[in-house]
Amino acid sequence: MPNHPDVPIDPSNAAQSEAWGGEQGEFWAERAERFDEGVAAYHDRFLEAAGIGPAARVLDVGCGSGQVTRDAARRAAEGWAHGVDLSAPLVESARRVARREGVSNASFERADAQVHPFPTVDLLLSRHGAMFFGAPREAFAHLGRVLAPGGGMALLTWQPARLNPWMGGFRSALSGGREGAPPAEGPGPLSMSDPGSVRTLLESAGFERVRLEDWREPMYFGRDAADACRFVTGQFAGLLAELDVAERDLARQRLLELLAEHESERGVLFESAAWLVRAKRP
Repeated sequence: MPNHPDVPIDPSNAAQSEAWGGEQGEFWAERAERFDEGVAAYHDRFLEAAGIGPAARVLDVGCGSGQVTRDAARRAAEGWAHGVDLSAPLVESARRVARREGVSNASFERADAQVHPFPTVDLLLSRHGAMFFGAPREAFAHLGRVLAPGGGMALLTWQPARLNPWMGGFRSALSGGREGAPPAEGPGPLSMSDPGSVRTLLESAGFERVRLEDWREPMYFGRDAADACRFVTGQFAGLLAELDVAERDLARQRLLELLAEHESERGVLFESAAWLVRAKRP
């Protein structure tokens, strides 16, 4: 797959591009393995459900540090997998790991999947990367045109916040209750949490046979409460930056207590729920 030197960004995705191109993207790139560990219980199951054929041409949307792309490429040994993300730090990290692991049929580029001129593919994948489009109907209509006739799509998206207590719990602990789970409206982790809205969105974008499957797996956040606290406070550094020193110490203590309640022999685990979303191009 060629690398395109010019990267067109749709105006509706400009804020996401700026955020993921800066400190947020660097934080995720530096801790790529930890983020992959967090959703490890979903990973192999997701790849199996996607039905990746040995000669498949795969596009991984919002690929992050590239774990799904690399493992899809391994399954598509006679084809290829291409990962795209708005974050330059994550894309560079993905390339480094693919070279190190010798996955020669996996490639990566920084691109806005909402508008980028991709070649035809057989399968679209996204593990928690499809919820951040500024104009989701336009994005999925564009991606549908990228799919070969009869091609498939498999997405993993989060279910509502009440089934993912870590989403609101961390923000509430760090803000002293002033913040809760992120909104379901607009780009964000909950934008594809309502099944009716997901069906309407994908059908209006030209997909058919839209199916959602309820998946529930534990989310991993660290070896113990102290380890998880360091990770989570880094992830939500923006909330702490708004506090003075005394408030910051209290916020960390509240978070530490919450995390300690979820310690187990396998580390700090929280309940989570995702949708496996599958659809076809006519």
